[in-house]
Amino acid sequence: MRTNYSIRQLVERALNIKKLTPEIENEINSELTEKGYISDVDYEALELLMTEMDAGRIKLVPSI
Repeated sequence: MRTNYSIRQLVERALNIKKLTPEIENEINSELTEKGYISDVDYEALELLMTEMDAGRIKLVPSI
């Protein structure tokens, strides 16, 4: 999953299944840590994810 916009792809996955799973959240955090910066495309994707979560259209799945 190492592409220029891998965070965007992870967000797309969360949007498709309408859930932010611990796995997706961990992968996003790993990408942010590894890259040390965020592209405009990835930033916009994260903003969309947060907006969808705030609106209740994306559910946060708790860790077990």
